[in-house]
Amino acid sequence: MKVEAPVEMPDEATMAAEPLIGELLARSTFPAAPAAVSCAVSGGADSLALLVLACASGLQVTAIHVDHRLRPGSELDAVVVRSAAQRFGASFIALRVDAGGRGPNVEARARAARFAVLPSDVLTGHTADDQAETVLINLLRGSGLDGLAGMRPDGHPLLDVRRAETHRLCAALGLEPVHDPTNDDDSLRRNHLRHELFPLLDRIAERDVVALVARQSTVLRDERDLLEALASALDPTDALAVAAAPIALARRALRRWLTDAAGYPPDAAAVERVLGVARGAVIACEITGGRRVSRHRQRLRLS
Repeated sequence: MKVEAPVEMPDEATMAAEPLIGELLARSTFPAAPAAVSCAVSGGADSLALLVLACASGLQVTAIHVDHRLRPGSELDAVVVRSAAQRFGASFIALRVDAGGRGPNVEARARAARFAVLPSDVLTGHTADDQAETVLINLLRGSGLDGLAGMRPDGHPLLDVRRAETHRLCAALGLEPVHDPTNDDDSLRRNHLRHELFPLLDRIAERDVVALVARQSTVLRDERDLLEALASALDPTDALAVAAAPIALARRALRRWLTDAAGYPPDAAAVERVLGVARGAVIACEITGGRRVSRHRQRLRLS
């Protein structure tokens, strides 16, 4: 269901919040107006802030809400998003997907179902806090420099905005964000990091660790991009070339080749196993996702 954007005049709350909106826009990386963009809007504070700021930047915005049907009453979240879209002059689309119900890997299943129906260039409301959490999750997965570089600004225009600021913006505008109870479930790794690990790190470091990790991800992303450019000349299926290349470039070329269809890089152990295949230590190895890398006539094959 798509609802076209109405013509709306700014209300008093919106005008009063203009200084805060300007401050956050200065740290956002939206495309140049008047481009047309789609924003994934769940109804939470981060995604509502994304919607508000995208509209304030002069873009032609379509707010897309995806209902995963994972909890009773989730269909009501679309009402919140539709109301906000109408207020700030955005078009609105409501979609429903089947994430397979609660159970193992529910986050990954919901994410896959969501992005299967969203435009490939959709903007999301990930913040600096999400970036820091993503970096530490990737560190725990052993994903190497790709994981430590975190999310790119492309598609994530709020990576220099804090979660507390998106809540502050919603409060200033009188918006009541949707509260997803799964965000309180500490059995989910991201929530465990958010509610326990980062507060502990803040106390140990006596500083804001989220800001530190987010800044480091930017530095590492620049270094990753340099290695990526250098490694692009290396054929990752040429076992002899991979074995002879500097180890950092060999790992980089293999990691790019082995990154799965969902965009997840392999862990460090998997890359080392494939290096062993390239060097002739073994004929083949298993890697993440049930995939296998083998060597035949000095060529590496992924199956």
